[in-house]
Amino acid sequence: MVDLSKTALLLIGFQNDYFSKDGILHGVIEESSRVSGVLQNTLGLLDIIGDDFGLVVSTPIHFTAGYEELADPVGILKTIKEVGAFKAGCKGSRSIDELKPFGRLITEVPGKRGLNAFSNTQLEDLLRSKGIERLVLAGTVTSICIDSTARHAAELGFRVTVLSDCTSGRTIFEQEFYCDSVFPLYASVSRAADLITG
Repeated sequence: MVDLSKTALLLIGFQNDYFSKDGILHGVIEESSRVSGVLQNTLGLLDIIGDDFGLVVSTPIHFTAGYEELADPVGILKTIKEVGAFKAGCKGSRSIDELKPFGRLITEVPGKRGLNAFSNTQLEDLLRSKGIERLVLAGTVTSICIDSTARHAAELGFRVTVLSDCTSGRTIFEQEFYCDSVFPLYASVSRAADLITG
């Protein structure tokens, strides 16, 4: 049984550039998101047991207009720079409107400039100050931000749970592969219903 009072729900990537239909990177996660039901399941989780978590945290990624933070990016960070995604102050970088009803629950931790939500942020300090022992991860992209954040959390000594139906990858295969074969190496994999029913 998970003690939700010592558990933080970590929301990763719930920003317009991923989840809005006109988002610059919406196509990257669209199919996997539809199959996993990531958005609907995460909103349902917040609606039913959001108040029970010791902490609900959002760690949005933001870049300056000229992407000065990304001197010589590769991979997805190079793509983000090339397509102009997640610019601070722009619609694409803002949290999705669907999270607004839960605004009182969500603590936003700024500073994320890369893949790992702990990098360049005060996330660890916040979790320690609230007595958090377990992290539950929801959001996108499974193989990148979810995986790097979850691994780092495990290395810091937090117990980690990844919600398979509250996360999405770039493809359905990627989502299933990480949930079936990668995450179980260092974390628990559950569904939202498992937390809701206790």
